[in-house]
Amino acid sequence: MSDKRALIAMSGGVDSSVAAYLMKASGFECIGCTMKLYQNEDAGISKGHTCCSLDDMEDARSVARALGMPYYVFNFSDDFREKIIHHFIWSYEHGQTPNPCIDCNRYMKFDKLFDRAKILGCEFVVTGHYARIENAGGKYILRKAADISKDQSYVLCTMTQEQLAHTVFPLGEYRKTQIRQIAGEQGFNNSEKPDSQDICFVPDGDYARVIRLHGSRAPETGDFIDTDGNVIGTHRGIIRYTIGQRKGLGLSFQEPHYVCAVDAENNTVTLGTSEHLFKRELLAVDFNWISGNPPQKTFRCKAKIRYRQPEQWASVSVLEDGRVRVCFDEPQRAITPGQAAVLYDGDIVLGGGTIER
Repeated sequence: MSDKRALIAMSGGVDSSVAAYLMKASGFECIGCTMKLYQNEDAGISKGHTCCSLDDMEDARSVARALGMPYYVFNFSDDFREKIIHHFIWSYEHGQTPNPCIDCNRYMKFDKLFDRAKILGCEFVVTGHYARIENAGGKYILRKAADISKDQSYVLCTMTQEQLAHTVFPLGEYRKTQIRQIAGEQGFNNSEKPDSQDICFVPDGDYARVIRLHGSRAPETGDFIDTDGNVIGTHRGIIRYTIGQRKGLGLSFQEPHYVCAVDAENNTVTLGTSEHLFKRELLAVDFNWISGNPPQKTFRCKAKIRYRQPEQWASVSVLEDGRVRVCFDEPQRAITPGQAAVLYDGDIVLGGGTIER
């Protein structure tokens, strides 16, 4: 098969639609597809407009038809339930706050979808992510998008050299306003469609309901404790709390209090003032180095601990067991187990892993 054939992941949104158009315009033979990632009952809803809804699939199908592309729907709902939803629930039940978008990229878009691409004779998988890939001396580099306000490199930190070699991000050099303009010029019916904001299988933002629906055990009440270990109240189950949370505690204090720690083993939630949220150091596990090789000595770079946070200067070292220690120059607020720590050298993504503590 020609290396000019590409499989386009189409969510029904404007970004992936324009990605498909740009690939066609540059001479690729394109096949469009939508991944059906969950059944509505997985999200505890009977119907609704979410990224896997019939409306979105019809939007994707409409664009594929307009571009003269074959279009398929791949049902990955069993794999998504096992790899993404179950891990999401496990994380909350163990006092962590996961990022399912990272897991979805790792196990669905750049794993299951790659398998389908090979079956269809496609050399490349194409998505509407805002990021850039470059080949520098035989090594592939993942860079931030030109439009920093839309940059999605953080959620792509698990990509490997093999995946980068066979992935295209056509939107990496564009601004979002340009993408909407292109969609309008092409007459796409989703040119003004709002961006998705919620986790796709939690469309109403009620994480606890989805966890109760699929969880292995019912949430148990337990103790709120202060930073000295004194019991100060009763929580409604650790799945309802994450580091830095202020609202929904059900307690009154003279000054604002926040969730500072979630201890699944002892079923406690620690509350403290803002100053108790700041830490200089974290340990990250399951770390992926984009280059394929971990550094051999402590080095300086910038790191970010959540999607929308600007990266901060830190010293980084790889421990003998593969875990990565990140020591920030300045204390960081609400370092949260389960989230990703992602390292940057300028606009280059060095790698990322899951915050353990």
